[in-house]
Amino acid sequence: MLFDTSLSWRLNPRVAVRPEPFGALLYHFGTRKLSFLKDLVVVDLVRTLHTHPSADDALDAAPVAPADRPRYVRTLDALCGSGMIIPATDQE
Repeated sequence: MLFDTSLSWRLNPRVAVRPEPFGALLYHFGTRKLSFLKDLVVVDLVRTLHTHPSADDALDAAPVAPADRPRYVRTLDALCGSGMIIPATDQE
C-alpha cells in the first residue's frame, strides 16, 4: 500500500475533476489516465483532502464509518497509485 492515512494529501495539480451524474471523472493530463468515481463520498474526499492535516482527518470529516474505512482507504490507495492524488508536500 502506497497510501499513508497519517499524511496530508491533495489532488494532483495535473488532474481535472469533471462532475458526472454517477459521481465524477478524473483525468490526468500527464499520463492520460481516467478514473471513474462512482461514490459521492469518494468524490468529496478527493476534493477536500487538501483541507485536512491528514487523510485520517478527511475520512473522519466525511464522515466515513469505521466499518467502511478500509474500503475508502483502498480506493484512495488506488488513486495514489495512479498518481491522481499525491502527498501535499510533493511539488508536481
